Amino acid sequence: MSALKVPGVIEYSLTLFFSKLVSYTFLFWLPMYIREAGGFDPSSSADLSAVFDLGGILGGIIAGYVSDSTGSSAITCVVMIAFSIPTLYLYSVVGFRSLAHCIGLLIPLGLFVNGPYALITTAVSADLGTHPSLSKNSRALATVTGIIDGTGSVGAALGPLLCGLMKPYGWSVIIIMLMVALALAAIVSCLLFRMVANESRRCCFSVEQSSLPSSSSLSNAADV
Repeated sequence: MSALKVPGVIEYSLTLFFSKLVSYTFLFWLPMYIREAGGFDPSSSADLSAVFDLGGILGGIIAGYVSDSTGSSAITCVVMIAFSIPTLYLYSVVGFRSLAHCIGLLIPLGLFVNGPYALITTAVSADLGTHPSLSKNSRALATVTGIIDGTGSVGAALGPLLCGLMKPYGWSVIIIMLMVALALAAIVSCLLFRMVANESRRCCFSVEQSSLPSSSSLSNAADV
């Protein structure tokens, strides 16, 4: 299948697999985790779990803005996934010391976890679907999107299932599982190193170009 040969399709698919695994585990199990680990009542636990989704909304907006501004979707994904690991660890350690700690860590956690997920399923899929190697295939965009999102959906189904199987062993085991999944997502993202390097060079070049005086300003200076 020609769509699989597009640079980044397999890497982004695997990254989305692990990202959706973590995201959907939080979607289904976060209220119970907050209630049991934090000692909150069921109503407050449900309300607090919505804070994670609020962070996810912000993450999607920020990831999209940064990607559009810099043209560096790979770098954006790598950085956000890397920051999600220590944020999850901090939340598991100090997240229930107070309500402020819980809210203050849930927002960035949702931001870093759901930001790459939102970016990959939208802008990245569209970019890869219009790769020059697929210029003769009018249905390539749907194929690439299906491959990436379909792979992610497998992770979305697997995450809550694993969480349910590990629940008898305690929440600490589940947190470790989620951190491992995020670490694997970060490792897979590093396979995008060539794309990251190209994006870095492109960003540096654009910065250098913007810092150079324009030809019109040079001609005006010469006239003076």
